[in-house]
Amino acid sequence: MKLPHIKLKLFTQMVLLISFVICTTSILAAIFFTKIMDDLSTQYLGDEAMSVAKLAAQDPRIIRAFKSENPSKEIQPIVEKMRKQTGASYIVIGNKQGIRYSHPNPKYIGKSMGTSNAPIFKQHISVVYFGEGISGPALKAKTPIKNKQGEIIGVSSVGFLMIDVKKRIFTYKEEIMGLALLLLLIGVIAAFLIARRIKQKLFGLEPEEISYVFKEKEAILESIRDGIIAVDKHFCVLSTNKRARELLMDNLPLDDSIIQNTRLRDMIQEVISSKKGRNNQKVFIGDQLYVIDFSLVMQMNQIAGVVLTIRTEFEIEQLFNEVSKIKSYSENMRALNHEFLNKLNTIYGLLSIEEYDKARELISSEVKERQSTIVFLMTAVKDPLLVACLLGKINRSKELKVNLTIDEESSLSEIPDSVDTKLLVTILGNILDNAMEAAKEKNDKGAVVTVSFTDIGRDIIFDIQDNGSGISEKEQHAIFTEGYTTKIGKNRGIGLSIVRNSLTQLNGQVYITHSFLGGAKFTLVVPKK
Repeated sequence: MKLPHIKLKLFTQMVLLISFVICTTSILAAIFFTKIMDDLSTQYLGDEAMSVAKLAAQDPRIIRAFKSENPSKEIQPIVEKMRKQTGASYIVIGNKQGIRYSHPNPKYIGKSMGTSNAPIFKQHISVVYFGEGISGPALKAKTPIKNKQGEIIGVSSVGFLMIDVKKRIFTYKEEIMGLALLLLLIGVIAAFLIARRIKQKLFGLEPEEISYVFKEKEAILESIRDGIIAVDKHFCVLSTNKRARELLMDNLPLDDSIIQNTRLRDMIQEVISSKKGRNNQKVFIGDQLYVIDFSLVMQMNQIAGVVLTIRTEFEIEQLFNEVSKIKSYSENMRALNHEFLNKLNTIYGLLSIEEYDKARELISSEVKERQSTIVFLMTAVKDPLLVACLLGKINRSKELKVNLTIDEESSLSEIPDSVDTKLLVTILGNILDNAMEAAKEKNDKGAVVTVSFTDIGRDIIFDIQDNGSGISEKEQHAIFTEGYTTKIGKNRGIGLSIVRNSLTQLNGQVYITHSFLGGAKFTLVVPKK
């Protein structure tokens, strides 16, 4: 007959298992301490017997009594009083011939001692041992009695009868067993309370349900195409998904279980301190730019940690490439529309007041300027991406009312395949944006930015100058640090860190000096090979 399988609830299992562990531990501890108590009690009583024996041997009254005509008459009351005070079973004082001067039973006084005193009188040592005497088996201690001249004149023998020793040890064992039973009772009650507390913390879930929830969470995390990292308040990594490990394999190893990147730690701490999550934060980790969302993990109305959702800038560019193009076209069209609307209004005004010659002159100059700019760039720069970048910045400068000019002597006739033009566009675009903002901030309508470039020699060189406030020597290194900015707003302090990273990939350099326009001059040097 097959016995039915009884499935116990988690609460019952925890109570039984914890109670079993406590019960077993209490029993083993009681046995262990009982054994130790036997040894310690024996050692302790031996030491105590020796202490009493030496106390009697050094008593000046007993030493003087050895010279009297009837030593036992003086020694017996002294020793009996000492025996009662110390709890010894007996204290016997004997002379060198082994004749007793004291004994708990007066009838044995004057008779020979029942055990040998050879170690005392021949080897001049004190001894502790188990022995059989006239009173029965006992734990004994013997020590010599010396006079003022240091001569051995007798022996002091103290004993604890084994029946008394066993009574003491049994008393200790009773106390140990009582304590063990008390601990067992407390342990069972504690097991019940602990099991109930754990059950509450687990939301009443059974082990199978917990296992399923864990596997479900793991499957969900692994299926997400964004990198997910959960960290606690001490920057320890609690969990990651496969995508996070792939993204950060080279730039941020997660094997150490602690995030070491200073910039990332600062941002996590800032999110925890502000008690508010953040989205679309750009962070450089290694040589890659990542876009990270920070979400708080709350437990019992307290911040328990932060979840990081990570994507690479490259992925975002791929996902929103078409949208970005449309946005770029829209911005350029808006800039052109704004610019030409103003000029169209001017032409309309000239025609209204019948200043036809001036209207023709304005139209002619505008067409000529636009055409000459396009023709110059198409002639001087052979790469279409760089041409598009410069034309876009020219249109942007007109919207900002910044006078952006390109040196007519500039030329980029050939860019080697080893030089990634996309990185050049990124570098040039960020520096031009910063230059226009700096010039506009200081001079408003008088803002000026100049650009020159050449590929003569072994390097490609760009010079960008502005009439802004300039950059001090102290700031020249700090401005390339991710997050460093003197401007107000979110996602600042990223552009120049991108420039630094892109230059590193191109093995290029950037030099910052004072511009003849009064502001800063950025010189970019990119080797052709």
